[in-house]
Amino acid sequence: MKFHRSLFILASLCVILSCKKTSFITSSDALLLTSTDTLHFDTVFTTTGSITQSFKISNINDQKLLLSKIELAGGANSAFKINVDGVAGVSFSNIEIAANDSIYVFVEASINPNTNNLPFLVQDSINITYNGKEQRVQLDAYGQNAHFLRNATVTKDTIWNSELPFVILGSLTIEEGKTLTINKGVQVYCHAEAQLIVNGSLHAFGESGNKIIFAGDRLDDYYKDLPASWQGIIFAENSKNNMLNSCEIKNASDAITVNNPSTDNNPKLKLNECVISNASGSGIFSSNSSVDAVNCLIYNCGNNIQITAGGDYNFTHCTVAGYSNNFVSHLNPVLSITNADSNNQTFALNANFINSIFYGDNGIVSDEIFVQQSGSSFFNLNFENDLYKGGGSLGNFTNCIQNQDPLFVNIDAGENVFDFHLQEGSPCINAGKKTFITTDLDNNTRNDKPDIGCYEAE
Repeated sequence: MKFHRSLFILASLCVILSCKKTSFITSSDALLLTSTDTLHFDTVFTTTGSITQSFKISNINDQKLLLSKIELAGGANSAFKINVDGVAGVSFSNIEIAANDSIYVFVEASINPNTNNLPFLVQDSINITYNGKEQRVQLDAYGQNAHFLRNATVTKDTIWNSELPFVILGSLTIEEGKTLTINKGVQVYCHAEAQLIVNGSLHAFGESGNKIIFAGDRLDDYYKDLPASWQGIIFAENSKNNMLNSCEIKNASDAITVNNPSTDNNPKLKLNECVISNASGSGIFSSNSSVDAVNCLIYNCGNNIQITAGGDYNFTHCTVAGYSNNFVSHLNPVLSITNADSNNQTFALNANFINSIFYGDNGIVSDEIFVQQSGSSFFNLNFENDLYKGGGSLGNFTNCIQNQDPLFVNIDAGENVFDFHLQEGSPCINAGKKTFITTDLDNNTRNDKPDIGCYEAE
């Protein structure tokens, strides 16, 4: 009798366990893995215009998982086509994946290389919905109508015009003694490891309303504001006479790096009406070099302006601001200056900051200007008609406004909205010193009593 009872219990357990393994897991805690989060079609489509890749969707639970939907977000009009476990389509419903099993999704990029108005970077996504949750696999493919440069070198004076974007893969190096001139409206998109190394000269001549763009090459919603999407621009030791006018440089690791003194009497780098933002490291990092900046906006970088080992600097009518947001935490002062290098060797410093704003919030920084003077090297640091947040620092401060909110028009870090124009009632209005600068970042006319910062209030 006991034997039969034991058999009955054993059989019942087998049935229960079998049912558990064959039933569906419905919890929102169910785990699903994709073998990649992005399929990148790094191809210039010149003949067939298509290539196929795949990824795997894995159910790592001990029960079956029901995918309520796998769909191509762009639908039938997408430049991509998908195939789920051998079946082609754009949307699939109620797909079962056995416990600890997987299925394959095949993706084809079908791009007509003769389409004149084709975006240079075609993007879409595959959305996977299960148990009330959604996962996404991003898709992007390079189209034909862009200039693709992989580990390229500028070996002669070269001009870029705006008829097509430029996509940099690897690096772009400008040889010493050579000049790359970039004309208004050009868009330069850089892949993750890409950097521009300037041994010669870079002349970028954008215009207000027709800026030159330097950015990462991922333009889909999640990645378009992601810091460290590319490496940045490096002005190397022998580089000289660099000019950036009306340029936007965003989402780099270190947006601009300037090394060593100029080899002539001109500043190594001149910046006019430029916007530098969202760098994970420095917006401007300069080591014993020389930079002149006018009407520039530098914001939300790990270090907005970082000056080391002295040098010669002039920043006039600039707005330098830092706010913690979804991408970069405001952990460092927006302006850091030291006359020493990493080996504690000191160098002469001459720096002037006129009619500029140094301000931040939503972080741990109380003093937005950090200055460290070492040794007996020449040290001249002037702040004139500036607004700054902090307790005061080394240097000469003349007609400055301390610890007042500049009253920017709209700062909403949660929504990633940052408008640094000045509200009515801002202490920066009419508080500047008249200089040679007659317009602002928007190319609006400055008054005889100009406003502090890169924008003149209307």
